[in-house]
Amino acid sequence: MYKQIAANKRHTVFIMVGFVLFITAIGVAFAYFFNDWMITTWVLLAATLYAVIQYFAASSLAVAMTGAKQITKRDNPRLWNVVENLTISTGLPMPKVYIIDDAAPNAFATGRDPKHAVVAATTGLLDIMDNKELTAVMAHELSHVKNYDIRISMIAFGLVCVVGFISDLGLRMIWLTNDHDDEDRSLVGLIVVLLVSILAPIAASIAQLAVSREREYLADSSAVHMTRYPEGMISALKKLDTHARPMRRQNAATEALYINNPLKKGFWNNLFSTHPPIEKRIERLEHGKKIF
Repeated sequence: MYKQIAANKRHTVFIMVGFVLFITAIGVAFAYFFNDWMITTWVLLAATLYAVIQYFAASSLAVAMTGAKQITKRDNPRLWNVVENLTISTGLPMPKVYIIDDAAPNAFATGRDPKHAVVAATTGLLDIMDNKELTAVMAHELSHVKNYDIRISMIAFGLVCVVGFISDLGLRMIWLTNDHDDEDRSLVGLIVVLLVSILAPIAASIAQLAVSREREYLADSSAVHMTRYPEGMISALKKLDTHARPMRRQNAATEALYINNPLKKGFWNNLFSTHPPIEKRIERLEHGKKIF
């Protein structure tokens, strides 16, 4: 477990550096097309500044995008007590607790570290889960907190957001700009920028997928170790599968934060889903019962 936490901390640094270089490469493509290399400098500075700001502010942005509302113990004693008991048993700081008014059963965790963590559950999740299943789900989310998965997911969230924005901005600039002295250069640049603008969001989504799927398996397993009750996690996953429905506030950038895919089912959403199939997750837990 300690090796996983140390690895996640290293990966955070690598992802942030890679993020800055990736955005800079997009800037180079646009600079070539517009024949203005100052664009690269400005993009590099903006990407670096964004990475720093995003490290401290991304969790608040993610919470705002989901429509989650912070609660106290008085607002929902059941959810609060489940989270509080788990943090006491694991030695984690008490995170901020949120509820999302949505009939789709789901939950997520975010934040840059355990001291600045957020956990949230939908009203739909609270309605269908019994106490043991709810404990398993929140243990899953707190496992993401303990393993520092939340930090990597937060960085991936920021990457998807900004890459999509820059690509969209670049495409708009291309269509609005027709004055180029070097037609051959413009043609080559146009092809390069179009490819970058189209492929960059896909690359960002694949990167997000790569850092998420294995961590879902690990969080399921860690939740079982926390609760010492594999049947609770298995039963919760079965209910999530049976009652699965898209959330009202759908956003691909926040998909990786949730315990279950919150997006509408479709070919592209399934192809780039950050979540392994629930049946595979259940299968792994069933095989691991003897170990637990």
